[in-house]
Amino acid sequence: MYSASDVKTLREKTGAGMLDCKKALDETKGDIEKAIDYLREKGIAKASKKSDRIAAEGLSQIYTNGNKAIILEVNSETDFVARNSEFQNFVKKLGEGLLNSNAKTLEEALETEIDSEKVSDLVVQITAKIGEKISFRRFKVIEKTDSENFGAYIHMGGKIASLVVIEGGDTEVAHDVAMHVAAMRPLYATSEDVPSDVLEKEKTIMRQELLNEGKPEDKIENILVGKVRKYYEEICLLDQIFVKSESKETVAKFLESNGAKLVSMTRFEVGEGIEKRQDDFREEVMNQING
Repeated sequence: MYSASDVKTLREKTGAGMLDCKKALDETKGDIEKAIDYLREKGIAKASKKSDRIAAEGLSQIYTNGNKAIILEVNSETDFVARNSEFQNFVKKLGEGLLNSNAKTLEEALETEIDSEKVSDLVVQITAKIGEKISFRRFKVIEKTDSENFGAYIHMGGKIASLVVIEGGDTEVAHDVAMHVAAMRPLYATSEDVPSDVLEKEKTIMRQELLNEGKPEDKIENILVGKVRKYYEEICLLDQIFVKSESKETVAKFLESNGAKLVSMTRFEVGEGIEKRQDDFREEVMNQING
């Protein structure tokens, strides 16, 4: 009656899941155009119309189960939807489902089945149901040993999520470091983690600034040592001044004083790196008129 390529074509045209496409083709005896109408009538195909929209709001959340944790980001178009219980339940279902899977990459996650449905199909379904583009952007699964502790912190209801693993210490110490990560936005855990090309680019800028300030060329390399140290204090977690410290101790010193050592850190901020499209009111109205 119809081939696998027909199912593929229908999926591409409508954004609907494989099972929905098969059902639509069954109902329409393999007629793709009628199948498209069928899916539109069911409210399934409308998700594809939203594929070119920008989803830069949403939620970052963390879920743990024993020695395994997942941090993920799911995007929506508006903050209003991000605060919707249906959307929040979807994020929870997605996080807990993937935490119990073996998925390591986004491609693997999208193919993972939760309650007998692929994640990619679940995303299409929630998009159709809510009426906004929903995008599963990223996730990371992190495992620890029995002697290590997770520290999880969610800021502003899910605008920022940070997850750290420390060796030793306790969950309170780990939580405090995770809170610091959320607040201070370190780019790297340690100075050794800063890529050489990133550091060299920064040093080139520093040198030029010093020359522009009229500093003697034979003194610049010595001055750079201090400026690089300051740079590390701004971008490296262990070199930053701990936010809860009254004595201005670094995060490294805070961990050391609590018998702990940093193992890893992960920080997701909703929408970071996504260029938010700015439509003016006239363009928005015209876009709606032209459908």
